Amino acid sequence: MRANAKQREPEIQAFWAETQLYERLSRNNPGETFTLHDGPPYANGALHVGHALNKILKDIINKTALLQGRRARFIPGWDCHGLPIELKVLQALSSAERAALTPLSLRQKAHAYALEQVEGQKRGFQRWGIWADWQQPYLTLQKSYEAAQIRVFGQMVLAGHIYRGLKPVHWSPSSRTALAEAELDYPEGHTSPSAYVAFPVVELPPSLAAHLSEAGLAAEAATAPGGLAVAIWTTTPWTLPANLAVSVNGRLDYTVCAVSQPAGEASGPAAGASHLVVASALREQLETSLGLGLAPLLQLKGAELEGVRYRHPLLERTSPVLLGGDYITTEAGTGLVHTAPGHGVDDFNTGRKYGLPVLCPVDEAGTLTAEAGPFAGTNVLKDANPAILAALEQSGLLLKQERYAHRYPYDWRTKKPTIFRATEQWFASVEGFRSQALEAIAAVEWLPASGRNRIEAMVGERGDWCISRQRTWGVPIPVFFHRQRGDVLLNADTLAHIEALIAEHGADAWWQRDEAELLPPAYAAEAAEWRKGTDTMDVWFDSGSSWAGVLGGLDGSQARAPELTYPADLYLEGSDQHRGWFQSSLLTSVAVNGTAPYRRVLTHGFTLDEKGRKMSKSLGNVVDPTVLVEGGRNEKQEPAYGADVLRLWVSSVDYSADVPLGPGIVKQLADVYRKVRNTARYLLGNLHDFDPRPATAGGDAVAYDALPLLDRWMLQRTASLIDAVTADFERFEFYRFFQALQNFCVVDLSNVYLDIAKDRLYVSAAGSFRRRSCQTVLSLVVERLAGLIAPVLCHMAEDIWQNLPYAVAEASVFERGWPTAPASWRQPALEEPMDQILALRALVNRQLESCRKQGGKGPESKGGADGLGASLEAQVHLELGSDAAPLRQALAWLEASPCPEVDNLADWLLVSSLQRGGSPFDTVLAADQEQGISVAIARAEGQKCERCWHYTQDIGQYSAHPSLCGRCVTALS
Repeated sequence: MRANAKQREPEIQAFWAETQLYERLSRNNPGETFTLHDGPPYANGALHVGHALNKILKDIINKTALLQGRRARFIPGWDCHGLPIELKVLQALSSAERAALTPLSLRQKAHAYALEQVEGQKRGFQRWGIWADWQQPYLTLQKSYEAAQIRVFGQMVLAGHIYRGLKPVHWSPSSRTALAEAELDYPEGHTSPSAYVAFPVVELPPSLAAHLSEAGLAAEAATAPGGLAVAIWTTTPWTLPANLAVSVNGRLDYTVCAVSQPAGEASGPAAGASHLVVASALREQLETSLGLGLAPLLQLKGAELEGVRYRHPLLERTSPVLLGGDYITTEAGTGLVHTAPGHGVDDFNTGRKYGLPVLCPVDEAGTLTAEAGPFAGTNVLKDANPAILAALEQSGLLLKQERYAHRYPYDWRTKKPTIFRATEQWFASVEGFRSQALEAIAAVEWLPASGRNRIEAMVGERGDWCISRQRTWGVPIPVFFHRQRGDVLLNADTLAHIEALIAEHGADAWWQRDEAELLPPAYAAEAAEWRKGTDTMDVWFDSGSSWAGVLGGLDGSQARAPELTYPADLYLEGSDQHRGWFQSSLLTSVAVNGTAPYRRVLTHGFTLDEKGRKMSKSLGNVVDPTVLVEGGRNEKQEPAYGADVLRLWVSSVDYSADVPLGPGIVKQLADVYRKVRNTARYLLGNLHDFDPRPATAGGDAVAYDALPLLDRWMLQRTASLIDAVTADFERFEFYRFFQALQNFCVVDLSNVYLDIAKDRLYVSAAGSFRRRSCQTVLSLVVERLAGLIAPVLCHMAEDIWQNLPYAVAEASVFERGWPTAPASWRQPALEEPMDQILALRALVNRQLESCRKQGGKGPESKGGADGLGASLEAQVHLELGSDAAPLRQALAWLEASPCPEVDNLADWLLVSSLQRGGSPFDTVLAADQEQGISVAIARAEGQKCERCWHYTQDIGQYSAHPSLCGRCVTALS
């Protein structure tokens, strides 16, 4: 077993490769096709246990399909474009080398780096026993794939789903590019500098001025310096230079409050305003949090505030109070929302309704520009907030500042905060096909079912998809801009021409060629008037086009292999892909074809340590799958467990939730692995002289109808296991298989059947019925056990098959097919009497154990004067009362067996003799009574046979073998 991990598993993998086992089965199996489409992992970094969970789950499913006779062709994929690879390349260069880089040379280096990463990850997947078309993977950098992606984009353009617009998007200053929602993380513990600010009112609509005058606040006083102000709250003070309005909810109640400073303070946080407008529902809360008296003077609806104008607290401009939407609530803040159309989606929509400009005084690095006035040059994520808060405090308009903990988006690659920033970007208008997408979701089977609710909510509420990125390493957005007018050239002719160029030369052609070569011939004469765009596509658009680039989902296109189908039978990824690959694939497929690219979607959770914590190097709780499989530098501390133990872990967890893994769990799994392996070794070891052919053909196998009851029960248990595991695999509930396998090997086989069968296997004559009938069962069970474990413990299953001590027609366990059980094996009527007898066996074993504790010290101990050693040193007296009717029926069933030499209660209890009724023993070592069953244990009479260890009265009667019993003498003759 120790050599198995490092030596035997690679040998088995070499056997699979030499015989092209996967290739033959996936192409030539007689059944239907089965397409599990691989979501491409990112081609960057070493494999981790998340990769193991994902790829091994896929492999278990694919191997099951292959065993069931289906053509399960698995094309592995890799996501090869994007920022992380670009950054890795740049980090490896000196400043001089970076300065000398051209877009094309950067792309060439990124291409080489991605291929290197693919090869490294591929070797890891193969070492785990994953079957796939490793020589023909799909890579998002391949020419054919890029061309298919361009075609998907083009069809969405022609269908009216793609547009270019100026609107706020998630922008990463650390990456200097726009990001999609799927590229954001929301780490715990983020705080922002929140601020309550007074915006001084300078103009009132006549109706509001009249109401205020009636309440005792004249319009002149309200609009004078230090008079009335509207109060806002923001967690992004750096956006205040971009403020162009304050929005209110027209249906909410607002209160004009007279401000009073805390007692004893001549000036305070509201020195710049004598009156404040706040939401009525928040007035009392704000009194406490701001430390101000806010006496209500006038209550009014938000709609009455429309038309108020205020002075910007920091810049020389005035702006209006507008009516926003239902996004304005009284859950937090003041009920009035600072509105910067260039820095928020709701702000943008409100500003568009009122015709406000989209002011965005922030550059791509997050630095405020000249439009931010005195704050130009400060960085929004560094020094802009302190500078703006200090200026507000000096103006007397800062009501309060404090740290505020909330969810905030970070760039998932650089792990640094993002901002909302209005830029010209390309978008996919989800609104154009949202209802179709929701209908497609409803037609898919989601496992678990909660996955449907999750993606439905995301698609139902999401805004338009920003698909452009300001990077070099990616697939270009194939658009041309007029050099003078700025209008866009993007039509069927230009799209078809670019698609053909990329299909032949790859996406590098966009950077290698000038406009005259990139434009169709019809535009050759005006090529000088156009310039090509520089944006690349969101990598989620890359991977989200895999149904087209791999499965042949585009009209007239072909799949990578004839065994692949569109829509795929199954997509399987982590639950985070509801916002990622599941969604991007859905949106592109629905936009082009009106259907989802998958029939079923299965999701798994994330990997945690044994304490439920996220794995991280800083905590030192990372489990490296390579070390788990191959071992570490210190073999004692980090032994090589092999790929099958890793695979066993995947089968053991309920992956619908987050799953734990750590050293303690690995050791437990290794123990289970050893138990299964030892069970198989025991079965194989006792078949060394067995010919599985029936006796009529010159073999040793016993026909089912002639088998003893114990053997039939074992086959019934095997049939039950096959039925249960088949159902478990169909439901993808592999942890149930794991539990059933453990129970079968440890309880049904080892603790019961093999424990009882040892005497038949070791003591009986080699060719006797007692032994051959048992070997018949061992042969039938071990072959099916190998088949059942093959999807999970694939190396062990193949090892079992290769070590069958007799000839079989199939060279591999995977060629035998999924295990089945003949109908004759299914005898559920055997279960009840066996359960009764096994319960009796447990009762007897408890009494035998108490006898051992009195004096026995081991399996061969003769025990002390008051104790026993081995169970064969005992005899049992059994009395059945009126309450023991079920056991009485079970014993009658046993006694009626046509094979009493096997179906013998004393043998099943592993004692030398058994008495039912009659006088009890003179000397009782232990006794108990349970549900009408009385058991007494005494020392066995007679002498111990040297060969079988039974105690009998005939020892010494055979001169040739004076130390053996008659049964053993017969066996040896």
